[in-house]
Order: sequence, then C-alpha cells, then structure tokens
Amino acid sequence: MRRRTTRLAATAALTTITVLGLTACGGSGFSDTSTGGGEAGGELTSSDDGLSVLIAASGDAEATSVTDAVAAWSSDSGTDAEVSVASDLPQQLSQGFASGEPADVFYLSTEALAGFASNGSLLPYGDRLTNRDDFYPALVDNFTVDDQFFCAPKDFSTLGLIINTDMWADAGLTDADVPTDWDSLADVAAQLTTDDHVGLAFSPEYARIGAFMAQAGGTVTNADGTEATLDSPENIEALTYVQSLLTSGDAALTSDLGAGWGGEAFGTGQAAMTIEGNWIGGALSTDYPDVAYQVAELPAGPGGQGTLQFTNCWGIAADSPNQEAAVALVEQLTSTDQQLAFADDFGVMPSIESAAEQWKTDNPDQAAFLDSVEFAQGVPNQDGSAAVITDLNSQLSGLKTGDPAAILESAQANFDAILK
Repeated sequence: MRRRTTRLAATAALTTITVLGLTACGGSGFSDTSTGGGEAGGELTSSDDGLSVLIAASGDAEATSVTDAVAAWSSDSGTDAEVSVASDLPQQLSQGFASGEPADVFYLSTEALAGFASNGSLLPYGDRLTNRDDFYPALVDNFTVDDQFFCAPKDFSTLGLIINTDMWADAGLTDADVPTDWDSLADVAAQLTTDDHVGLAFSPEYARIGAFMAQAGGTVTNADGTEATLDSPENIEALTYVQSLLTSGDAALTSDLGAGWGGEAFGTGQAAMTIEGNWIGGALSTDYPDVAYQVAELPAGPGGQGTLQFTNCWGIAADSPNQEAAVALVEQLTSTDQQLAFADDFGVMPSIESAAEQWKTDNPDQAAFLDSVEFAQGVPNQDGSAAVITDLNSQLSGLKTGDPAAILESAQANFDAILK
C-alpha cells in the first residue's frame, strides 16, 4: 500500500477533535495521469483500486442503510467499496491521515473541515458535482473554506420547538397559542409549568442556546468569518433573555433536571417543551413511544426567526488513488432518490432542495424542521472553533446565576485567538 506522507506532521496535530453535539486502505498508488488531486481544478486520480468508506452511525439503521447503498453502487459501477463504522470517528480520521492511509470517503464534521483542509488532506471536489447547485446554499457555506467548496453535505438537521400535546391541552392551550416570539414563549412556558414539570428545558450548550443568539440577530463571526462577534449587544440580549427564563423557574437546563439532553427531559415528563433537532423523533419513538408531541418552528426574537443547523459532509481524501470513483460514489449517495431513502431509513433531512417537497409529504409532522432552513445559521467551522465552543458550553452551564456579558467576552477572546 502506498500513500503520500508529506502531510504527516501537520495532520498529527489533529489527533484530538471535539465534535459538537452530534458524531482500511484505499489502494496501492496514484494514476500516472494525475496532476494533483488536491487542487480544485486538477485531474482526479483514477485506478482499479477499491474504495474504503468510513462512517459514524447513529444506530444499526444508519449503518445498514449506508452499507446497502454503497454496495448497490459498487455492484452497478464495478468498483469495489467497503464500509467501516467507526467507534470514534474523529480519532480514526486523524489516525488515518497521520499514518498516510486515510479512508477514501468519510463523514466529516463542519468543525473538523478547516484543519484538514488547511494541511491539504482533503480533495476540494464540491464544484465538480453535477448536483452542486441542488444543495442548500447555507450548507454549501458550511463546507466552504477560502472560497473552495470542499465536500457535499450528506444531510442536515435544524432545531425546533417540541411540544407535549397532552400537557399543552391540560394547560388549556390551543394551536393559536403556539409561541411566535419571545414574549409568547415566556408566557406559554409559565402556563405549562407545574409542580411536576417545567414549561421548557434545553441543554446547557451553544448548540441549543445559540438559537436564541440567532433570533436576537447575533452571530459568532462576521459574514466572511474573519472577525469574532460573540460579545455583540445582540448576543448579550439573547443570553439575558435565556437567563430570565431560567430565573423565573419556568425553564430549566437539562443538567439541572438530571437529564442528559432535551429528549430525555421531555420524554420522562420533566418538561412540557424542549428545543431539539429532528433526531428526537427516533429517540421518542424508541424510548418514549407513549409521549404525544408536535413540532413547531422556533419563535422569533428581536432579530427575527433563527435556529441552528447541523450537518456533516462526505469528505474525500486528497491521497485517494481513485478520486474519480469516490466523487461518483458521493454523487450517488447525495442523489434525490438515495437521500429520500436515507431519510426513510434513519430519519435525516435531505441536503438537496429537489427532495424537499417529497420529504415533507412523507414526514408532515416534521415539516417545521425543514421549513426552518430558511432562517438557519450554521455552527462555526473555523480551525480551533470546537475548543472555543467547548469552553463556552462550560460557562453556559452556569448561565442562571452568571453574567451574560462576561461569558461572551471570554468566548470572544478565545475566538479572536484562533482567528489570528
């Protein structure tokens, strides 16, 4: 097996990657006709080598679905392809690059993108895709570094407001009371709070509380990602509002309820509402099948509606000896029919606009999640941003009694440091 090793020292620094909320060898050599697969406009490597595909799976359903899809493509194309399910995807990706033997195709998170892109580990193939213009623009932005669209978003999730319909009815609330702004959210949270449960619960992390920042008109960075904007007046207003919900007793952090995440607090009846992504549907049907619920878009704040979106892409190694086949595989895996099949198998939302109407037809109770893409913000993808967000999360756990401005000033200083 032969892989180029010029990037070993740079890639070794990436052996520890912190992932937000929710995460073999490709052949013996390069085609003699390659002029540099790592360049966006260069020729792709091509060989008889099979492809190795490394994924992380939310469960058996995802692992089986992806494995079957890759096997079907392999049978049709005549190119061998083998799927491996990682036990620790960030670590195994880093180890593969550090050893000079990465998988050919792999799941890649937004926060891992910049580090691997900067040291040349990734093939920036996004603009080569025939379905390039079908991806949601915000998702393309998530995987664009220095104006290069590196990899195809495989699917995505947004945050919505999950409402226990039985508790809602018990409080005398109707569909007309579904909150549309911060005032009405605080109002219904108060009406839903009883001695047995709080009105609203969410995890103490940017990946949930950050939605309020978006609703206030706040951001983590400026539009081109060159300046941190965490300590803006908008973000301070957002955290101050969240703090008011917590101090009122009508909302609680899941950690203060002894729950691991919003789905647990909601499913066990500790909260009448929670803020979660569309992955909650599978969790509730499996662990809390008797809980009746509906999904609504998150209410607007002073800056309008806002939510967060989460996604991974199909990365391709710059050192793959068969990039041509790898790109063809990704095109099939991100096609309309295949993404709809993945959605049916394990509950994700397609990353392409051509699948939207069919997905909403198939999943009418989940439509609010997909409709929210119109006002969704992506999570930071700058190299080092994961560590900054991890530190911010630790401070958000004390938001109820903390100083919103001080929390954001600390995060601002940390983010400024990684941008310099």
